[in-house]
Amino acid sequence: MSYVKPAFRHPELPRNELGYTKHDYEGGLSTLCAGCGHDSISAAIVQACFEMNIEPHKVAKMSGIGCSSKTPAYYLGHSHGFNSVHGRMPSVTTGAYLANRDLIYLGVSGDGDTASIGMGQFVHAVRRNLNMVYIVMNNGCYGLTKGQDSATADVGSVSKAGSVNPFDAIDLAGLALELGGTFVAQSFSGDKHQLVPLLKAAMHHKGFSFINVLSPCVTFNNNAGSTKSYDWVRDHMEATATIDLVPLRTEITTAYDDGAHQSVELHDGSTIVLEKLAHDWNPRDRNSAVRALHAARDEGRILTGLLYMDEDRPNLHEILHTTSEPLNKLTHVDLIPGASALEKINAGLR
Repeated sequence: MSYVKPAFRHPELPRNELGYTKHDYEGGLSTLCAGCGHDSISAAIVQACFEMNIEPHKVAKMSGIGCSSKTPAYYLGHSHGFNSVHGRMPSVTTGAYLANRDLIYLGVSGDGDTASIGMGQFVHAVRRNLNMVYIVMNNGCYGLTKGQDSATADVGSVSKAGSVNPFDAIDLAGLALELGGTFVAQSFSGDKHQLVPLLKAAMHHKGFSFINVLSPCVTFNNNAGSTKSYDWVRDHMEATATIDLVPLRTEITTAYDDGAHQSVELHDGSTIVLEKLAHDWNPRDRNSAVRALHAARDEGRILTGLLYMDEDRPNLHEILHTTSEPLNKLTHVDLIPGASALEKINAGLR
């Protein structure tokens, strides 16, 4: 079996405004199991970056350890990348972001990498409003070590081996809401029409953008007793809203009836348009989002879509009052202004 990806692409492939084709946003050939939901998420990332006209070299792909953390090799092959140790992706991303704020930081993790060994790092990335997109490819099991239940496996779910999980699941989207996440969403790897606009909106957002993506493990967690299987998720998910991102350069128009949609303007002037489906839910009200999430859980439903967004909270660079110039571009003249500048600072403190 060959693992070499063919280099040939049709010469008339569609190109975006930068002249790139989708091939320019692809990576190596996936070695994940055939049908793995993670590959669908990778394809959604490729599609989102292509449609957003992102220059690949302006993206930094960050990851930890696990099946999900292998995926950066399969998309954006011309981007920067760093594969950290287990659970430490948020701190590595924090350091990289503080050094170079000009890049788009796309962090990929799994339910084990985030909800177990990396939980302490995850919560601090949320509360600091680190300007990154944090994607959890959530399959409820440890796919690299034969499918044991992870911390996000639902209580009562049955593994492929037949064991019943006795523990309550950690709700990562709910946790992100409680910690003050400024963009919180959930989606399903099999719903590309929802996931691509969410990814685009998350990359536009200035702050911590969290997307919990249910991504069934076809090898260990796609059986009849699993609540993370393709069939179970499709039968139980309910969208908060249909979502669309209207770029700043495009005339903003909608075809929704009055009162049936909400527009959320982003920092750069682009707009997210939401057509509301869920009852008593307001994407700008954290309490409303928490109530909707809890109600769905109590009724055995999975709420997907954009749950909550706050455009007013400062991100980490704004909180720390750092220079607008990326730190890695500062010269010795900027960093060592001289004795006279030091004397002026000292005089101001006397």
